[in-house]
Amino acid sequence: MADADLSGRRVLAIVTNYGVEQDELVVPVEHLRERGADVTVAAVEDGPVETLVGDKDPGKSIRPTTTVGQVDASDYDLLIIPGGTINADQLRLDEAAVGIVSTFEAEGRPIAAICHGPWALVEAGIVDGRRLTSYASLETDISNAGGRWVDEAAVVDDSRQPTIITSRTPKDLDDFVREVEQVLA
Repeated sequence: MADADLSGRRVLAIVTNYGVEQDELVVPVEHLRERGADVTVAAVEDGPVETLVGDKDPGKSIRPTTTVGQVDASDYDLLIIPGGTINADQLRLDEAAVGIVSTFEAEGRPIAAICHGPWALVEAGIVDGRRLTSYASLETDISNAGGRWVDEAAVVDDSRQPTIITSRTPKDLDDFVREVEQVLA
């Protein structure tokens, strides 16, 4: 697939301020910006986002664009939910973050989640009847929420709106980013 021109497309990435897996945030954001997309990184709190590598080693410090509470989810074409165990566990407990997921689902706009990111989809109650992947430890959570978990690098479920794109780990980022770009284009 040729690199898509994503000019005019708006993407929202939601994260907590500590514990997001560095590459699961940085790689998609940089890739989409390079193709012309306007990408907003919304953190739960104002202040830097301290990423981790492998859930334990300090990563890059990222300056978010805004906070989750200040975002109007209706302004965006696609939602990205990166993983990182700490990030995803705290994000699913944040009412505003779960509300953003619910808004995207209600308005039928695509959602992309990687690694532990699908926890937010489970929390928002939108996985029932959907085919998803994630970090392996979420298989039971997804199954208990009515989803069908599969062990594949990237899964695109477009069986109903919204389209949901999921991937397992940072090792699957090439596949994840490719599918996100294709859905966004």
